[in-house]
Amino acid sequence: MAIIPTELVDKITRNRYEAVIIAAQHARHLNTRRLEQVALLEENAGLEIDGRKITGIALQDLVDGKVKYNRGGSTK
Repeated sequence: MAIIPTELVDKITRNRYEAVIIAAQHARHLNTRRLEQVALLEENAGLEIDGRKITGIALQDLVDGKVKYNRGGSTK
């Protein structure tokens, strides 16, 4: 898992705690999608599943700007 510098996270949100909440919500979404893929794996043997940790992917997506959120509390 890549180390995400806290300076990058500080530029994205008001504080690190807000970033953790946003990343956690995104990680739950990613995990739900991964579980759906695992269920389909039995039907489609050629399907590949990303083996990286969900939390690392969620934090990297947040830093890369792939996670959109509003200050009202919901993420997309």
